[in-house]
Amino acid sequence: MGVLVTDAEVTLADVLSLRLAIEEPLTDGTRLVFRHRATGAERHVTLGAPGRRTRDATVAVSLAPLSLTPGRWDAYLQQQGPRTRIRSVDPGFSLDRLDAYALCRRTMAYRAYRTRNGFLAIKIDEAEPVADVRAVWFREGRFEVTGLLAYTGLDDDDQHREARLALRHSDPAATWTVAATVQGVRFHAALSLCDVLAATPGSQGVWEPSLEVDGVDRRLPLGARIDDVEGKRRRVHYPRALVDGVPIRPSFTSDDELRLEVGV
Repeated sequence: MGVLVTDAEVTLADVLSLRLAIEEPLTDGTRLVFRHRATGAERHVTLGAPGRRTRDATVAVSLAPLSLTPGRWDAYLQQQGPRTRIRSVDPGFSLDRLDAYALCRRTMAYRAYRTRNGFLAIKIDEAEPVADVRAVWFREGRFEVTGLLAYTGLDDDDQHREARLALRHSDPAATWTVAATVQGVRFHAALSLCDVLAATPGSQGVWEPSLEVDGVDRRLPLGARIDDVEGKRRRVHYPRALVDGVPIRPSFTSDDELRLEVGV
């Protein structure tokens, strides 16, 4: 059975929308099967037949009722015989779509994507409010960071909100807070590198940044997850700055959270 996904999207309502190019019409009883890559758990959805011969079909499946757990789920189609893994030509990646999806308050985030071998899969993560980092740089003696407030439910408007960038040192007793700018769901913060060095105990250690925004009931960690770059600690490297001979460098952790390393 020849089936190819030409367009794949998880909508704002967590509905998996697929456009399929098919060699033969779908028959009654055709099932879409999701299989968890790590555990082997499966979820089955019975699809309706198109009702006429066609080389294209559109499928819409609500994901929330399937109780899919975090991880990666591979997609198969099964009708009148063995299941077939579904091939895809759609990378499933659009920053505009991902940004719009992240504006809603969510507990689970679903994403359709094409695997390296060209198959359809679903990636599922637990979703908590986060300050998603879009740009990091050193400029004129400052460390600056910009990004998007994700999964907070705030409106993407022009409203200015009081905000603070809080830094917590690897020594829990050391904290430092500076003002930040938030307009709608966009944020910007700048730190003097001289101040960072002066506040660092022994001129060495790691600062953990987070954003505190009026109207948001929790501290927002600075991370970078709403894109297609995974494993940023290995793949994303920023140049370091030297302040009085001490290196200061932004970096990511293994779970894609931003840190500011001093003297490390």
